Amino acid sequence: MKTTFQVQNLKCGGCVKTISSKLSEIEEINDVIVEKDSSSVSFDHQSADDASLVKEALKQMGYPTIDDENGFVDKAKSFVSCASGKISR
Repeated sequence: MKTTFQVQNLKCGGCVKTISSKLSEIEEINDVIVEKDSSSVSFDHQSADDASLVKEALKQMGYPTIDDENGFVDKAKSFVSCASGKISR
């Protein structure tokens, strides 16, 4: 199955790199595509549980989906994730 989530706090290439690399580490997830301009994350998976894993991983990195709360902590996490993506280039 292919799923696409619209996410919050996706600002730059550092964010894209962090999201791509972290989601690619999830064994059940393939073909991760992160689009900065549309703030979307697309991926292939086998079950609804796999999609839930991705949604939770995004939230943990500070990129909640548009249907989730985007509080101060999420914004701070995304800033750190973004910076680490820029550093690891």
